[in-house]
Amino acid sequence: MSYIDLPLKFAKTGKMTYAYREAGPTDQRPLVMLHHLSATLDNWDPALIDALSPKVHLLLLDNAGVGASSGQVPPTLQGAARHVVKFIQALGLEEVDLLGISMGGMIAQEVVALIPERIKHLILAGTGPRGGKGIDQVTRVTNKFMVQAFLTGKNVKEYLFFTRTPRGKQAAKAYLKQIKSRGQQKDKRIKVSSYLRQLRAIHAWGQEKGADFSTWRQPVLIVNGDHDAMVPTENSYVLEKMFPNSQLHIYPDAGHMSIFQNASDFAARTVNFLQA
Repeated sequence: MSYIDLPLKFAKTGKMTYAYREAGPTDQRPLVMLHHLSATLDNWDPALIDALSPKVHLLLLDNAGVGASSGQVPPTLQGAARHVVKFIQALGLEEVDLLGISMGGMIAQEVVALIPERIKHLILAGTGPRGGKGIDQVTRVTNKFMVQAFLTGKNVKEYLFFTRTPRGKQAAKAYLKQIKSRGQQKDKRIKVSSYLRQLRAIHAWGQEKGADFSTWRQPVLIVNGDHDAMVPTENSYVLEKMFPNSQLHIYPDAGHMSIFQNASDFAARTVNFLQA
């Protein structure tokens, strides 16, 4: 079944209900996937998910206060990470692999800090370390491109996520078409208040002291484009040095959502990484 046809599922624990989608072979250790600022489950690129799902068990999560999940967006990314842990526990999972893109990659690092023994592989895409360069400027960058998108009549994602080269423009057009193709059981759109809470949490995280992962030895795959307009690409090189067992791949002529622009290659790279 294609991602555009996958229904929502719900995991309940205490007062929280987490919305998620599940794909792929369920007899494998799952890859929990955490999305970017303002995104819901409907913002995952179907082309990427469909390329991954034949070989990887995927669990795609709406964090607290996002989409169809209950609750409120936490004021800190550490709080968001605690919700990811609760989701993992609600499903009774002893071990998981973890993928985070952009803000999701920031949250993923905090999840590792909370439950390092449960995370067997970590994938960080289009993201940076706590206190990394430019992370506390995400609000300013986002506002700038929102104005530019308004003035040019384009979707802001074209400026934030992709390069403005011919290849980048083509990738942006394909992505926007894909995410609009879902015909049934759409996720709820994020509230403006939730989006603003996420922005404040990212800003605060970008000003905090960096984390120490020097003793964590699990494999880490770090991926970005060479022209990331939201989280400067140099942060990916910093992450590579922070994790002892890491590998880095930078896609040429690609931006913040390089894994969408290079979905087939990234899917193959992910499968090899998880199965190595």
